[in-house]
Amino acid sequence: MLIDFLLGAQAGLGAGGLGGIWDSIVADFSNITSPSALAAFGQVLMIDIMLAGDNAIVVGALAAGLPAEQRKKVILIGIIAALVLRIVFALMVTQLMQIVGLILAGGILLLWVSWKMYRELQHSGPAGGSPEVEGDEHSGLRPAKSFAGAAWAVAVADVSMSLDNVLAVAGAARDHPGILMIGLVLSVALMGIAANFIAKYIERYRWIAWVGLIVILWVAGKMIYEGFVDHEVGLLNYLWPGTVAAH
Repeated sequence: MLIDFLLGAQAGLGAGGLGGIWDSIVADFSNITSPSALAAFGQVLMIDIMLAGDNAIVVGALAAGLPAEQRKKVILIGIIAALVLRIVFALMVTQLMQIVGLILAGGILLLWVSWKMYRELQHSGPAGGSPEVEGDEHSGLRPAKSFAGAAWAVAVADVSMSLDNVLAVAGAARDHPGILMIGLVLSVALMGIAANFIAKYIERYRWIAWVGLIVILWVAGKMIYEGFVDHEVGLLNYLWPGTVAAH
């Protein structure tokens, strides 16, 4: 149902509409054993897992200072908002990737996400996280003191992390539209269904977080490079036309 919704919404944005997108999925996964397709899918999968878990951890940590009833409301609002925002950004991904400088900006945002994840991994002392979300005790984030403050902080975090997730998936699988579409579906599904479960296992098996951090750093570097030199949406070609030759 979810994949049908996203595919239908994307119909007409690319060549061939719905049929063209489905053909891309079939083509990419028919050649999934090729090094480029396998690498793209692996990067997309790790990005989706890490950012869904990290989003849940951030929401839980920001709501940790509230009374139980308000805390549960903020966490529910945060998870639903992150789910909706991922759907919205996923539906806009074709247009987003055509904005000059946005790939570069997305790469820089991912560097910030990587730095935040690194600090969370290095943070050893408990920060009194929410009991509803496992793994947020070591986030290093300062909980909000009011319902309005927590809701606002969670909303800002959701916008940033949802956009990061969609841009990172698009950056990792830019040359594989079928894998890109499946990655967007996975990002929505994992946020809506398994974010807390993922956060628990990231906290229990820290090596998963370190592998995810390396993958996100790699994708961030790739996006920053392409954000400068891409012949269609690269910043160099926009500022100085003709500087970068078409591939």
